[in-house]
Amino acid sequence: MTTTMANRESDQQSGGPTPEQVRRGRRTALLLFAIGFGPMVFATIMYYTGWLNPTGHTNNGELVKPVVPITELHMQTSDGQPLAEWFGPERADAEWMMMVVAGNCAEDCENLLYLARQVNIALGKNANRMSRAAFLGTVPAGLERRWTEEYSAMERLQSQGDRAPAWPAGVRPDQEPRILLVDPFGNVMMHYGNEHSGKDMLKDLKHLMKLSQIG
Repeated sequence: MTTTMANRESDQQSGGPTPEQVRRGRRTALLLFAIGFGPMVFATIMYYTGWLNPTGHTNNGELVKPVVPITELHMQTSDGQPLAEWFGPERADAEWMMMVVAGNCAEDCENLLYLARQVNIALGKNANRMSRAAFLGTVPAGLERRWTEEYSAMERLQSQGDRAPAWPAGVRPDQEPRILLVDPFGNVMMHYGNEHSGKDMLKDLKHLMKLSQIG
């Protein structure tokens, strides 16, 4: 028996993995990742390109190109949790999110708060796959008084430290309120405004959720 063979047998007897076991473990890990997150990636590609989409679907919302990671918005919840921790492949309970962003939350902003709530309800059996949040500057006293009654399920967000959000191209909350759509991986991928109807949003969201079972 050669020294190399003796060392190999010694490693196996001591419980160390063989090269074949290491390769098998890597293949298994890649397969599990593909099963778990492949559909989301595939659905995103299909949605953006229309590839293999027999209905020729065209989105109603404004696409964010390229998508913006939620980390670029530098936000946290009211209790100080970084918003980025709500998303990502490691979160089995990650959801989609509609986020209303505005400077002064006047009538046009309230319209979007209401729209996001009603669209969420209209998702029916998929409603629990969508969360809602709001990043607002000035909020009128009347809306503050009604908030708990009308928007208690909507998370109030705030800036994380002194870093300002790096908004996607075309999103200027101080000039115009918007609804940002965030996917379960934490990417801002689309946005809507008062020029869109609830039907417009609902059509997009139902299509996305049909393509992807993630979130």
